[in-house]
Amino acid sequence: MGGKAILLLVIAFSTMYTVVNFNSNNSATIAIENVASYYSNTSVHNIATSAINMAANELFNNKNWTGYSNDTIYLQGGYAVLQVNKISSDMIQLTARGYSEYFYNGEETTKDAMVQVLLKASKFSKFAYYSQVEGNIWWTNKDTVWGPLHTQDYLRAYRHPVFHGKVSMKKDVKYYTSKSKDKPIFNGGYETGVDLPRPTTVLSDLYTEANSGGHIFDGESNVYLTFKNDSISYKFSTYGTETTVLASDFAPNGVIYAKDANLRLKGTVKGAYTLVSEKRVYLDDDIVYETDPRIDPTSDDILGIIANNEIYITDNTPNRNDISIHGSLYSINDGFGAENYATRPPSGTIDLLGGIIQYQREAVGTFSYYGISSGFSKKYRYDDRFMKIAPPAYPGTGIFEILSWYE
Repeated sequence: MGGKAILLLVIAFSTMYTVVNFNSNNSATIAIENVASYYSNTSVHNIATSAINMAANELFNNKNWTGYSNDTIYLQGGYAVLQVNKISSDMIQLTARGYSEYFYNGEETTKDAMVQVLLKASKFSKFAYYSQVEGNIWWTNKDTVWGPLHTQDYLRAYRHPVFHGKVSMKKDVKYYTSKSKDKPIFNGGYETGVDLPRPTTVLSDLYTEANSGGHIFDGESNVYLTFKNDSISYKFSTYGTETTVLASDFAPNGVIYAKDANLRLKGTVKGAYTLVSEKRVYLDDDIVYETDPRIDPTSDDILGIIANNEIYITDNTPNRNDISIHGSLYSINDGFGAENYATRPPSGTIDLLGGIIQYQREAVGTFSYYGISSGFSKKYRYDDRFMKIAPPAYPGTGIFEILSWYE
């Protein structure tokens, strides 16, 4: 090889090395910049998330919390600016924007990130089933529950009952025979050691609501209330004179309260209402929504039924052949059951769309190997809308839950 050829080869290798070395250095520079950028982005995101978690914890401990005295929180070498926006009495929006400064090549750069969370006050109507005391009643392989369930007692299981929603309990699972033969099927997961007591001011809170935009029946021992779509009829005895009014004018905020009286209910409900009795509620016949949300998910008909004592399916002729009930039922000191459950004739099926919140489980019938001996069989279906909405002024759990998380 001649001298000229060798010189050209040397120049070529030198040029190639220079290019490779330049690209290598450039790649290293870009990599360092990417690492620095990733670190700063992660840092500000973590700062914003930490501020949100701190604020959420404050709200979970104190539902009336309105924010820190200084809305700037210093964290992890940066800071977050927190905003607490009370959208309504039941809804709060938390917004945190994280900031952090870092230096690269002698230049200062500021990064920021925002996290926004919508919190909603949790209501007992979110439960398909809630009990304070289970008594000696067992969930069996004939039982299937949709929607969230909570008990402050033991969950008693016999032959693998099925729970499709999240199950929580203060105590634990008890097996009728053994774990292998009785263990429930928890499709939505389960958690023990969860203490969720009911509030002690339910009636006084509801009375206040009814007194400021609802309706209060006072001075009667029984109130017969019949919903007729957008109207309500009421009377005070079986054969008494019935008065019919426009429901939206009668109780604009939807809360109807029977002071020191039993409520006897039936009819077709249009709109959103919570019906309260300081004594007992009797379901004299079907009480259903005008628009069934199982057929039309846009239905805005919603009902809460609250009694200080029992909520009973009346032992009468209309209830001898099934009963349909739409709504969330809340018994403060007793439970939901069928009047004379052990002596009434076989009466068909309870078709319940909604949920049951009660102090203690009540019976609705008796059964034998051959089927129903007295009372009702059960067909309970959770109303999925109760995960997000609740009847007017329905009792709350005292905590907030995350409705949405945006970042």
